[in-house]
Amino acid sequence: MPVVTDESQRRSLSFENLDQVVDDVRALQLHGYTAVGKWDLAQVCKHLVDWMRFPMDGFPEPSLIQRIFYALIRVMIGRSLLKKILAKGEMSEGAPTAPATVYPPGGDPSVAVDQLCDTIDRLQRHRGSFHPSPIFGAMDRDTLIRLQLIHCAHHLSFLLPAE
Repeated sequence: MPVVTDESQRRSLSFENLDQVVDDVRALQLHGYTAVGKWDLAQVCKHLVDWMRFPMDGFPEPSLIQRIFYALIRVMIGRSLLKKILAKGEMSEGAPTAPATVYPPGGDPSVAVDQLCDTIDRLQRHRGSFHPSPIFGAMDRDTLIRLQLIHCAHHLSFLLPAE
């Protein structure tokens, strides 16, 4: 898999539904891609799996310092940050993420793509409540799905389909 460090070559990507995410990752897996960021397809898929599972299964228990930090962000700017992301339909580049959701390069993309597709299926079928985000707080189903679509588009935009 070729890697290019010029992130300005990202593709413009927006998903209307989770099935489109499945189609995109399957096509990248089947036809190949060039990464214009730091992560390969397996890393992206594993990261997205984690963040799709957390609202259904619960978020990892943060340290005391992280809990305080998250609470301050949630109370001070969490809802306005969420509204901004939803309104723009995109996430900022370089935003911090939980280190446990950043995987080393070179994982098996077939396994990672299958895990993401299975998790998307599970999220689509999920009818229970969702755990509140440590940063954004509680979200209804439509808001959570919209945020997931934006998150997927953000990371997958760094993977350019092979020509």
